[in-house]
Amino acid sequence: MQLQGFDRFKDWLKTGAILLLLLVFSVGLSATAAASPTTIMPAGNAITDGKALLRYSLPIDNTPVRELQRSLEDIATQLRANRRWGAIAGDVKKANWVLRDQEAALLASVPEANKAEAEALIAQIKEGLTPLQTAVEAKDKVQTSEQRLVLLDLVGQLEESMVEGFPFEVPAAYSNLPQLKGRATIEFTTNKGKITAIVDGYSAPVTAGNFVDLVKRGFYNNLPFTRSEESYVLQIGDPPGEDVGFIDPKTKKYRAIPLEVLVQGDTEPTYEITLEDAGRYKDQPVLPFSSYGALAMARPGEDPNGGSSQFFFFLFEPELTPAGRNLLDGRYSVFGYVIEGKDVLEQLRAGDKVESAKVIQGLDQLAEPDVA
Repeated sequence: MQLQGFDRFKDWLKTGAILLLLLVFSVGLSATAAASPTTIMPAGNAITDGKALLRYSLPIDNTPVRELQRSLEDIATQLRANRRWGAIAGDVKKANWVLRDQEAALLASVPEANKAEAEALIAQIKEGLTPLQTAVEAKDKVQTSEQRLVLLDLVGQLEESMVEGFPFEVPAAYSNLPQLKGRATIEFTTNKGKITAIVDGYSAPVTAGNFVDLVKRGFYNNLPFTRSEESYVLQIGDPPGEDVGFIDPKTKKYRAIPLEVLVQGDTEPTYEITLEDAGRYKDQPVLPFSSYGALAMARPGEDPNGGSSQFFFFLFEPELTPAGRNLLDGRYSVFGYVIEGKDVLEQLRAGDKVESAKVIQGLDQLAEPDVA
């Protein structure tokens, strides 16, 4: 699949990045998108951590849990800034306050069926704050960082327990395509090691559903990576033979997937048109190209709706693709992020293989297409 439009990006990324950086300096990076239950992003620099992006993209509306999340995430910022231990102690104090005084508000967003799970998670987070506080008092950077990550994973699980149902109706025009009505975890076994990714059906149900369906079918097993460009992309999904995408054995036709982008503040995705063509130049996607290992749908030439099986891992390079002002955002569908194995991703090149890809969690969230 020759991605002509995508190739042209590479030729002018550096020039565009310089122009955009000038724009960034002129307008600043602290603007925040309109808050909504879909996503409430914090002010400040763009988020580059895939797990954090996945947390913020959950369709929930609970201020205390976001305060808890942000207080723990801020620890990493302070650790990078010459170990500001006073500020870090303040973050831990804020987290303690939320858990102690806002527990009822945290649980208020949890469906009754998930209440026991949420209460257990809150208890675990409270317990985990003790070793975090000990590490901060000892000014132990390694232990502080590690315990922070443990707690953030628990906070992410707590936030997931708050999700009640699927947040919007996918247009009926796409009922013939598989849809992911939640999230799924994918494990890739490559010849260089294992990679784990989470794909997000809450933000891109059609794109993620198509991908999970193909993984379930074993489509990517033993396929080689066909394109590798350092600090840019690593692409796979071109099947053997003349076909450049998935041919559905039931319909005998090429399965085409529409461009699908959920914008911060919107309640459902925009389909079949780039944000640029829609005149939404400043709008930011809920799932942006700002994290190393973002998964995105490839497409042929200038056709926004011609994607099928080929996808790419985005190898984020901040100098060429500044987070929050990325030239690819809104032009390609991001549908997940690598959460483990980024060191393996760095080693892979064209010719290397995915020996197997499997859904290790979330297959029950896949809705089969209505072939009728």
